[in-house]
Amino acid sequence: MRIDALRRLGGPNVYLSRPVLVARLELAELTERETTDRPGFAERLVELLPGLADHHCSAGRPGGLLDAMARGTYFGHVTEHVALELSCLVGREVCFGRTVWAGSPGVYDVILECPRDEPSASPVPGALLALAVRTVTGVLEGRPPALEPELARLRAEYERTRLGVSTAALARAARRRGVPVRRVGELNLLHLGYGRHRRTVWAAMTDATSAIGMEIAADKRLAQVVLAEAGIPVPEGRLVTNAAEALDALREIGPPVVVKPLSGHQGEGVRVELSEPAEVLAAFRAAAGVDDRVLVESYIPGRDYRVLVVGGRVAAAAELTAAHVVGDGAATVAALVERVNADPARGEGHDRPLTRLRLGAAEVAHLARQGHRRDTVPADGEVVWLRRNANLSTGGTSRDVTDEVHPQVARMCVRAAAAIGMDVCGVDLRLPDIAAPLPEGPGAAGVLEVNAAPGLRMHLRPHEGAGRDVAAAIIDLMFPPGTPSRIPIVSVTGTNGKTTTVRMVAHILARRGLRVGMACTEGVYLEGRGAGGLVYKADASGPRSAEMVLADRSVEAAVLETARGGIVRRGLGYDRADVAVVTNITADHLGVDDTLTVDDLVHIKALVAEEIRDGGHLVLNADDPRAAGLAERPSVRRRDPVVRLFGASARSAAIARHVARGGVAYFVDGGVLVEAAAAERTPLLPVGEVAGAFGGRAAHVVADALAAAAAARALDTPAEVVADALRSFAPHDRNPGRGCVYQVGDNPVLVDYAHNPAAVAAIGAFVRRQWDRPGVAAVTLPGDREDALVAETARALADAFGRVVVYEDEDLRGRAPGEMTDLIVRGLRERRPGVRHVAAGDLKSALTTALTLAGPGEPVLLLYEKLQPVADLLHTLGARPGSADAG
Repeated sequence: MRIDALRRLGGPNVYLSRPVLVARLELAELTERETTDRPGFAERLVELLPGLADHHCSAGRPGGLLDAMARGTYFGHVTEHVALELSCLVGREVCFGRTVWAGSPGVYDVILECPRDEPSASPVPGALLALAVRTVTGVLEGRPPALEPELARLRAEYERTRLGVSTAALARAARRRGVPVRRVGELNLLHLGYGRHRRTVWAAMTDATSAIGMEIAADKRLAQVVLAEAGIPVPEGRLVTNAAEALDALREIGPPVVVKPLSGHQGEGVRVELSEPAEVLAAFRAAAGVDDRVLVESYIPGRDYRVLVVGGRVAAAAELTAAHVVGDGAATVAALVERVNADPARGEGHDRPLTRLRLGAAEVAHLARQGHRRDTVPADGEVVWLRRNANLSTGGTSRDVTDEVHPQVARMCVRAAAAIGMDVCGVDLRLPDIAAPLPEGPGAAGVLEVNAAPGLRMHLRPHEGAGRDVAAAIIDLMFPPGTPSRIPIVSVTGTNGKTTTVRMVAHILARRGLRVGMACTEGVYLEGRGAGGLVYKADASGPRSAEMVLADRSVEAAVLETARGGIVRRGLGYDRADVAVVTNITADHLGVDDTLTVDDLVHIKALVAEEIRDGGHLVLNADDPRAAGLAERPSVRRRDPVVRLFGASARSAAIARHVARGGVAYFVDGGVLVEAAAAERTPLLPVGEVAGAFGGRAAHVVADALAAAAAARALDTPAEVVADALRSFAPHDRNPGRGCVYQVGDNPVLVDYAHNPAAVAAIGAFVRRQWDRPGVAAVTLPGDREDALVAETARALADAFGRVVVYEDEDLRGRAPGEMTDLIVRGLRERRPGVRHVAAGDLKSALTTALTLAGPGEPVLLLYEKLQPVADLLHTLGARPGSADAG
């Protein structure tokens, strides 16, 4: 077996609404074999990976995989399950897998779920699948691999790049609220929400957290000064920079004292309850290794507490206990530490609810102060402290005391957060009992620190007591209940007309007064920015461009062209559109990305209809059975969408049935674009007033206008705004490269992007209706389509034009020079043996040749691959925009 290719689909995709890895697996000599052909294989495999016995497989119950292997299943399917089991063994809790035939003998696609916020560049999923392949082949060959060393490496890599406990909890809480979440790279940085409602959170620090407040909190001495000025009790402290000053501070304050670095965190360099000068000197040296500015402060007796304040309210409180072990009269301190660390809740850093205990220099020194060593055997029940400071990051534990907090203590903590200026913070306290009123007298209680970006794990999963959903409290602060986190999203897919429809919808919404973000094949546009609003020039019909639009905080509505390629290669760049538009589904891109049939195209483009919000709007072409049929797919029906059909005529049987059932439809009736809902008819505007429709002779543009009107009306856009926008949708300004007419000398030149049979037939029909003359075509076609589709497109050209100039784009898309010309010419002659065809070397030669072939006033159709070279050439030739009414 071997892995031929890998791709990760990061958004909703045709397999799952969550990220997946898709791997092309070549079974090689195992092509015709199943598990029953290798006696003992299943038993050896399960002995190596016992967890496989619990896999459900298609049976829907534990043991389903074992049954499948006993009946006989192919080894690609087994590899899928092994990869899932290995994923669980490294801590990646995933359960979805699927193996499908990839169209060739012995070739399969293995689809494996990925954790939702796993970085897209993570090597872990690919490495796990490779290990699964080696495991299956190793068991087959009687040489099973040693899994644990490789699993340990992958486990460490996964732990390194996974979201921290606090950030993961925030992501879960946001998704429960329906707030979109996107992780930024490998950071604990999340984008929450879309467009103008987008917020950012980094662990427990929000984008509203005060930078000044963070600076104050980071400077422990300054924080104490600010708190003291607010009347909040704090320890007496001195800032020192050398050993002599540290000893002076000990004498001035009086023992016992606490020594800590001024800007330290997570208990690093902190020494507690020191009375002897030697202890203070050693503690100063440790603290100075973290920050050369060291704080010596009075020690406040009592218990350690952390109170989480969110938005001026106490969200949770925990009592903290320093790292320790409890003797049993038999085990050494080192053995007891090892026993505690076996708890799966303990991990390195902050990736688990608790941190592993250590026996480093600080812990050994603290043991010595208690008369213990690593090999000491403590008495049964004896508590041996490894640390004096009660930090989770040094192995401490927490007990939830949220319900015990006395109102006086709660008010003090809220005032402390306000004094520092923090929206979310952790207040560290020492006092005798958090459930009692604040004790009176100096040094009886105090706020030790106010922590910015506080860790949440002590509250989420305390060692004792109930967990608190503090992440939800932070999400509620950022998105108060009832406030939006999303903007309207219109997603447009189909074979032809996507770009024009997207541009029309964006123009309508902009005329309504919304700040619109648009992504289409020509780039990303933000209404009102730069020339034409273009901010990113590229083929922007995929998920990255959608993410770019939705991340812009100025955007109030998003209109996204959603092409087949982006769906297949990376998934969707959004979730839950409000409106999904499917213009039509006809033959195109066949032979690309394993898209072999039009049914494959239907399956891919259906994703846009499936991934709308519940009760969202679905705009479908009633004149295209494949597009209209999407409304009946179970995966679409479960969204309970409002279906809006559009079509050329009210006489359409599909439209008539839909309206009779109370549905909404858009069509042309008596030369007017009409919206119909039950018995009510709302005229939008006359066909002759639709800009770029050439008085209705460009039927495909009329269809795009109907689709755009349906999408805009679904978002409650007033009918008069729709009409005004469609009148002002000037093609040269708003829809460059699509149905634009230029005058070159005596000849009109029609520039269009038609590149498949249906599009070519539509543009050819328009040329005949508009000019009533045969015309000349100068054409190129994409080289990455299969030969049969290129030939069919060429035949459509021959139906419309008797003279055709063929040229090749600079990007041959894998074809040999001259190969596409030969294919196109062959298709032309098959359909029309007498067709006159000329091979031209490049775009310039093709257009000038076509103009030479054309008679005075005769139209020339120019099909292109890239628009900018066409614009440059037309400028050189002195072309001027032609009138839409010229015939």
